[in-house]
Amino acid sequence: GSDQHPEPERPRVDRRSEAAMRAAFGRSAGYEVVYDQMCYSPLDAAIAVRTFAGKVKRYVMTSTIDVYRGVEASGAALLESDLPVLARPIDTGYPWHDPTLAVESYVAGKVQAEAYLYRDGSLPLVTARLAHVLGGPEEFTGRLAFYVDTLRQGLALRYANLDARLSFLGTQEAAAFLDWVGTQDFTGPVNAASGGALSAQGLFARVAGVLDAPAHTQRVAGAVEPGQLSPFDASQSMVLDTSRALGLGYRFSHCDEW
Repeated sequence: GSDQHPEPERPRVDRRSEAAMRAAFGRSAGYEVVYDQMCYSPLDAAIAVRTFAGKVKRYVMTSTIDVYRGVEASGAALLESDLPVLARPIDTGYPWHDPTLAVESYVAGKVQAEAYLYRDGSLPLVTARLAHVLGGPEEFTGRLAFYVDTLRQGLALRYANLDARLSFLGTQEAAAFLDWVGTQDFTGPVNAASGGALSAQGLFARVAGVLDAPAHTQRVAGAVEPGQLSPFDASQSMVLDTSRALGLGYRFSHCDEW
């Protein structure tokens, strides 16, 4: 009810950002579907609402597997309902648009952006929670390249937990999934991941198999921050349950096919 999930307060957004969005998109009478790849905070969400409310038939925000980072580990794959997004607080006073805070605020920003959009309720919204996207030469983050370079240099991959697996998704499949979402009529959060979750060590072994080179590994004891030893090193598994997407008719690939 409204008592449990009050509407978010109207934040003070960056006027230049809002003006730019309205100049680019606000003059049209309406849109069939909008894909929002730039919604990283509740301030971005507020600008989206002010620009597109009442003007779009379908609004697809690209979210991330990382929104589940704060969910208590149960050992089971993560369902969309495991993140009580409407109950998450929204901090409209935080300096979300400060570029020096972009990395540390990424996860909270995505969670609160989702929370703002769902709590506002004025957009016909889908939040596509994509697994970690893996690509080839076009993959600008360099996360996969880290494992390739480590192997080529003959270095040992240091890892914290052999059994901590993560969900992945190929770049082309991420694009295909978003395209499919835009043609459907369901709303709400939906997970997207290929079958076959991998640990950092497992991914490294796959790279070694492709390059026909020995994979040297070294376990690190003690508490380690996620991503500290390598980009996909984790202390616990974070695997997406894709049964909602499957039930709606989408079929994902398996990483064995890549």
